[in-house]
Amino acid sequence: MANAMLHQTVGTLQLHGSSGIHFQGGNNSVRLVPKGFKVEVGFCKRGICSSGEKKFSIIQASASQTSVFDPVLSPSNNGTHESLKKSNEAALILIRHGESLWNEKNLFTGCVDVPLTKKGVEEAIEAGKRISNIPVDMIFTSALIRAQMTAMLAMTQHRRKKVPIIMHNENEQARVWSQIHSEDTIKQSIPVIAAWQLNERMYGELQGLNKQETADRFGKEKVHEWRRSYDIPPPNGESLEMCAERAVAYFKDEIEPQLLSGKNVMIAAHGNSLRSIIMYLDKLTSQEVISLELSTGIPMLYIFKEGKFIRRGSPIAPTEAGVYAYTRKLARYRQKLDEMLH
Repeated sequence: MANAMLHQTVGTLQLHGSSGIHFQGGNNSVRLVPKGFKVEVGFCKRGICSSGEKKFSIIQASASQTSVFDPVLSPSNNGTHESLKKSNEAALILIRHGESLWNEKNLFTGCVDVPLTKKGVEEAIEAGKRISNIPVDMIFTSALIRAQMTAMLAMTQHRRKKVPIIMHNENEQARVWSQIHSEDTIKQSIPVIAAWQLNERMYGELQGLNKQETADRFGKEKVHEWRRSYDIPPPNGESLEMCAERAVAYFKDEIEPQLLSGKNVMIAAHGNSLRSIIMYLDKLTSQEVISLELSTGIPMLYIFKEGKFIRRGSPIAPTEAGVYAYTRKLARYRQKLDEMLH
């Protein structure tokens, strides 16, 4: 009986990958669908249920209180969609993972799942310090441990002290077993969605080979072509163009709608998947993107405003005022953090 009362009072939250977020609280049931954010709210009284479309809210980070609730974008109203597109402002943080054990050994890594080195851990922590005053409501990572470690370690430095929690959608049992049964805990959590589409590009038959030995074997020009051309893949691997197709499609379908609804998003991923996304954000040509270099563990900040992505570079340090003066929203967030935590 006590368990039943607890479930009725608090409720449960489940994130079902591409199918959305489901909240069950007592006799109320809410499902939030990422694509367009159609919200279905059901109310039950004495076994009789009804449903209707209403504006609801998702947990969002706040400096002045535990959580802020914002209306969810509904696809049924194009006017609302356009209004939010023009008025909402959100932060987008991109972080390339820190040095991995195979980076250290100069091996082609690709989609092989290897962890960070000690240096990589330190880079991830330093990245976290640089974004410690920027709001983060959702985190997207690749399915690879080095990106996930980077995201988790970075968030240990955030002043908001919310806990990043990986959402498991492998099967029904994983969803049920990972439910959170405390509303307060949910409010102090940040959902982390891992997606293979954000993985590093697959290097095919080069994976695990030493880069210098491979250059000696096949020639520097051929290896450079495999590594830096846009549309030429290594043997049985992906070209940057192929990597961009999956990474950018995922960004448009799953991440951009979150930004459009006002969510502040962090992406921890890889050199090539992030280059692909930056190509889309900055409207780079295929020739421009192949010369783009991203340092490990250095965050890059974008502001999504009026349907456009504005590149703001990398935050220097938590005390660098210029980073937070880019928008009034970020400046206010930092000010409220100072007021709340001191």
